[in-house]
Amino acid sequence: MNENDGETPVDPDDSAEGTPTEEVPVEEAATGDSTAADLVERVEEHADGELASEVDDLRERAATAEERAAEVEELEAQLKRKQADFQNYKKRAKQRQEEQEARATEDLVTRLLEVRDNLSRALEQDEEVDIRPGVESTLEELDRVFDDENVDQIEPTPGDAVDPQRHEVMLRVDSDEPSDTVAEVYRPGYEMGEKVLRPAQVTVSE
Repeated sequence: MNENDGETPVDPDDSAEGTPTEEVPVEEAATGDSTAADLVERVEEHADGELASEVDDLRERAATAEERAAEVEELEAQLKRKQADFQNYKKRAKQRQEEQEARATEDLVTRLLEVRDNLSRALEQDEEVDIRPGVESTLEELDRVFDDENVDQIEPTPGDAVDPQRHEVMLRVDSDEPSDTVAEVYRPGYEMGEKVLRPAQVTVSE
């Protein structure tokens, strides 16, 4: 009995190594090459597009940086001008203050000149003439000048409490006044506004 009975005959053209590879048609191969080329071209276009986008972004950032640099430069220039204006303002303010102080002093001295003239005329009077009325008039005139300058006299009354800011204690004396109060005013003081120009000299009761 033949060993091949019942089996499919083997084609002598078939190889034991396997089925031979099918050939790709020429048209299909050409289409595959074209697709690959298109893919490469699209990749290149995409890369070029991204590069162009990055270049545009860099250009935009550079323009923004230039604008900001110009703004910073303008702000610095404005700051320098403001500083210069402020320094000039300080100089002008100081000059005006000095001028006002000079005018105030000049005005005060001008008014005191008349007081001095009156005192001088009083001393030129004959010794037999009573100069007291003239001196009193001159004193009143001087007090008017002090009033105009907001100058007040510090002259406490005996028995008043001692104010260390406005009174200068010269002596402690026996007195009928309560202890540690003003006994007598030795020399009046003066204050201008809230500033003490000269404290009053007083004696204090023990």
